[in-house]
Amino acid sequence: MGLNDTVSAERVHIGFFGKRNAGKSSVVNAVTGQELAVVSSVKGTTTDPVKKAMELLPIGPVVIIDTPGIDDESTLGELRVKKTKQILAKTDIAVLVVDGEKGLDDTDSELIKLFEERKIPHIVALNKSDLLKSIPDTDEKSIYVSATHGTNINELKEKIGSLAKTVENKKQIVADLIEDGDVVVLVIPIDESAPKGRLILPQQQTIRDILDANCTVVCCQDTELTQTLKALAVKPKLVITDSQAFGRVSKDTPDDIPLTSFSILFARYKGDLEALVSGAAMLGKLKDGDKVLISEGCTHHRQCNDIGTVKMPGWIRQFSQSEPDFHFTSGGDFPEDIAEYKLIVHCGGCMLNEKEMKRRIELAKEAGVPIVNYGIAIAQMHGILKRSLEPFPDILKILE
Repeated sequence: MGLNDTVSAERVHIGFFGKRNAGKSSVVNAVTGQELAVVSSVKGTTTDPVKKAMELLPIGPVVIIDTPGIDDESTLGELRVKKTKQILAKTDIAVLVVDGEKGLDDTDSELIKLFEERKIPHIVALNKSDLLKSIPDTDEKSIYVSATHGTNINELKEKIGSLAKTVENKKQIVADLIEDGDVVVLVIPIDESAPKGRLILPQQQTIRDILDANCTVVCCQDTELTQTLKALAVKPKLVITDSQAFGRVSKDTPDDIPLTSFSILFARYKGDLEALVSGAAMLGKLKDGDKVLISEGCTHHRQCNDIGTVKMPGWIRQFSQSEPDFHFTSGGDFPEDIAEYKLIVHCGGCMLNEKEMKRRIELAKEAGVPIVNYGIAIAQMHGILKRSLEPFPDILKILE
């Protein structure tokens, strides 16, 4: 996968924030070298967050996000401000654009406070330096720029690049569990929910991670696993399955071959495996009327046998022997106030970046609401969670 093919969820997300008419969109265009954002002298021209996946030297593959003005006080502005705050959940690096002639005010300070509370590395870009008679001294987190004249734009990009090195995800999906020459079997069911003609993102990323570790990947459907294992000349180091096929795959995989799922691997890769495993215990404690939030990080066409809205609620009803009150969210929608829920069941988060996935888990922790993801929930409800966690002995201790 080349740099231009890097999926958005794996890119560094750089959010540009600030008040209306601070020249934020002009700075975005100057940094990217593209007409990414609409520029106007009229306050509040940027009405919704504008996102663009692109290459940005010296950083590499990034997602640039231009947000609406944070100081819009109209009714519509309240929605814009809400969207801006939602963007913070997925922002790896924040750039606060300030009108250099006016300097920082209370609104700018509130944004900086939000960055610090959420531990988001940030830079203050004081725009319109071309209108100043002299340039005041700044600290390492601030820089005077002119989007109009291009002054210090390269220096701003260098500062962003320095911060980007500190937020890159150095973790591996599965490569740290295998060694050179190992064989790994991926079980990929092809049913009505499988995308036509392609593999879903977690499967693609796992394959690449295995190949980068100088190992061999063997892919098959759940109906062909037994035959595939017999055909192999060597015992595979690991079997990785789609969560929905957990039950059948567990029966067909010999006990001496470790088994786990894509969903569990991604819980570790960009989430908090320990917290998600701990949350699985709540599945058996649900009662009639308990509110359960089922949340997915992407939006897709719902099918008649959709996992999030059909299969998962059905499995939970059967396992808990109760009738919970299910609520659903998808894409960027995730409630800030989640205290009313007894349990949150989240997808694997392959379309979310690490920052946003961890933010959702952190919100659950702060509210004292157990959270579990699809793969861990399915393994728990099929009675094979302990087996699916064998590759992670430290996490297994939670179940003892």
